[in-house]
Amino acid sequence: MAQADASASFDPGQRAESQELQPYLQCVPYARERSGVQIYGDARTWWDQAAGRYKRGIRPRAGAVMTFRPSGAMTLGHVAAVARVIDDRTVLLDHANWSPIGGRRGQIERGVKAVDVSPANDWSQVRVWYDPIGGLGTTAWPVAGFIYNERDNEDAPLGGPRVLASAGYSAHAVKPPISAKPTKRFAAAFASLESPRIEKPAPRRVALTQAPARTAGRPAAGDPIATALARYDR
Repeated sequence: MAQADASASFDPGQRAESQELQPYLQCVPYARERSGVQIYGDARTWWDQAAGRYKRGIRPRAGAVMTFRPSGAMTLGHVAAVARVIDDRTVLLDHANWSPIGGRRGQIERGVKAVDVSPANDWSQVRVWYDPIGGLGTTAWPVAGFIYNERDNEDAPLGGPRVLASAGYSAHAVKPPISAKPTKRFAAAFASLESPRIEKPAPRRVALTQAPARTAGRPAAGDPIATALARYDR
């Protein structure tokens, strides 16, 4: 049972005393505990949250949750567990934080009367027992309906439907590569990563000099061989 502690006033002039704080209950956790309907959040959201998860209707059943619509100062709505069905116009409720008891709200009331006062007997308006006056309250409270602790969809868990996010891709979102074969420029840019580059030495330039032309010299005097060769050259 979820409880919220109320703050106690402290007078430093008094003797320190250990006092147990009285429990303060909201209607939501108590209705959840009494009915077994696992819905969380403000009471005004329960009716819509139950759609697709729990069966709903306009007829009271023992164990069902009566869901009140927001009205007047009751801006968050209200939920109460049906303890017993007396007749087609009367039920007994177990609920919390309705009547102030002993000057304090957040109290539990069990087996208190609620009466259908709707013209069509569809439980769209009810009057509920109010402890300070010892009888039914004068306000006709609007009711959305009853939530039954039964699955509305056998495939959906009572914890609520699960929505899995999925990513969709359009036909133009994924584009094929421009070319399956890399261009020469691309391949040349990364050629050094595949094999070491060997620099070829530049050719050496050698200056060529022209040999001097041979000239027939005159044979030396008294040289018989040179004299003989000179004759044939003529």
